[in-house]
Amino acid sequence: MAHAAFAAAGSPAPTPLAVDYQPGVCNIGPAEIARRRRAGHVGLIASFVLLAVLVAIGAPPLFRLLLVIPVAVSASGYLQAYLKFCAGFGAKGIYNFGDLGTTDKVADAAARALDRAKASRISLASFAIGLAVAVVAVLLPI
Repeated sequence: MAHAAFAAAGSPAPTPLAVDYQPGVCNIGPAEIARRRRAGHVGLIASFVLLAVLVAIGAPPLFRLLLVIPVAVSASGYLQAYLKFCAGFGAKGIYNFGDLGTTDKVADAAARALDRAKASRISLASFAIGLAVAVVAVLLPI
């Protein structure tokens, strides 16, 4: 299952040389992490563009609540990249440390439960961030 290679004994602290799937902790490798970071960037750009458009057309401030969607997408991408955990993969019971588009199944039911719980926390946090930013945008005097 999950394992890590460590530096030779005698060093002050073991240094992980390789990281594999860890239930509820880490389910994506470098390529998937980069993909999540790009999603965060796209969501952030979309958020600024949407806010600019709403302000430019003079939409009522309440319409800025629409920002919840791109901000939540951005937050989700950044959180998943930072945590090295894909919420979608966690919900589906899969992981990927290889090339994009390839996945492996999580065989252990307890591990899948940990992954689903982590996926739910990421989704909830992303929505909360999106909602908080949208509410602040509504209150902005612009």
